[in-house]
This record gives sequence, C-alpha cells and structure tokens, in this order.
Amino acid sequence: MLEILAFLAGSALVLWWSRDAIRLPGTHGFYRFFVWEAILLLVVLNHEPWGKQPFSPHQTTSWVLMLLSIGLALGGLITLRREGKAGEARHEPGLYSFEKTTHLVSSGLFAYIRHPMYTSLLALAWGAFFQDPNLSGSVVAGFASLFLLLTAKADERECLRYFGPQYAEYKQRTWMFIPFLL
Repeated sequence: MLEILAFLAGSALVLWWSRDAIRLPGTHGFYRFFVWEAILLLVVLNHEPWGKQPFSPHQTTSWVLMLLSIGLALGGLITLRREGKAGEARHEPGLYSFEKTTHLVSSGLFAYIRHPMYTSLLALAWGAFFQDPNLSGSVVAGFASLFLLLTAKADERECLRYFGPQYAEYKQRTWMFIPFLL
C-alpha cells in the first residue's frame, strides 16, 4: 500500500512539473513525462533490495549506472547553463527555462553526445532496474528507453527548427546517447 501511495504522490509531482509539456503531444517534454513515470515506477518496484547486497554484480552495476547518471546530469546542466544563453528569445511552449537555449551548445559532453541529460535518464532507469533485475522491471526499463528515444527524436526536430543547418551539421558529427555506439 505504501508503494502505491509513493507512486501516486510521485506521479502527482511529475505531472505538476510536466503540466505545460503534457498538453503538447509530439514535443520532447510530452515524451519525457512518460520517461519520468517509468523511472518512478522502477524505483517503487525495486526499492526493497537497495543496498542489501551492495557488492553483488547487479547492485554494483546499478550503483555505477546511477553515479554515471548524476555525473552526466550535472555535466550537461552546467554546460547548458553556461553556454546555451537561455532566455525568453526562445519562446517555445513546454520548455523549462534552462532549455530555452539561444546558442547551440557543442562543447563539454555535448561535443560527443547530443543528449547527455537524456543519457543520464537512461542510466538512471537501468540503474534502478539493476537494483533488482526482473521481468516486469525489464519491461518498464525498456519502456523508459523507448520513450527516451522518442524524447530525443522530438527534441532534435525542435532544435532543427530553431538552429537550422547548424544543428544538422552538429547531428552529423555527434552521437545521440553513447559515443561510438548510439
């Protein structure tokens, strides 16, 4: 019962945080809402064994992915804020203030991957899965991965509209999520 209440409370928070984007199907924020929901569900489903076997292979994998998630999120956010020149000049509904970049960011993590913050969410989802790997968790983690791909594709369409050929060239020289792989 406590897990259901935690999921409902977390979902209410995610829904409030995504309230503008959820009204805009097809935008990256719309798809990202479902990613957050899947990650929340993975955390609720797999919270019981966290830390009980800290050196088991699946727990070690989980913690490595979660630490990677934190590093990617912080590195991406710092670079985006420092170099993206976010401002009201980019008035697109559903964007958070830090997403309203007016300059294409292509340094730091962004020199290698276009979506370090989405890669962070990918690592977080699979990190939560590996806390207690099971069939239902793999379905939810797969769902999160699919919706992260949809999120990134929608984000790229939005960036192409805003930045034009400069973004198209940037796409040609960078990887989406994982350097040299995807």
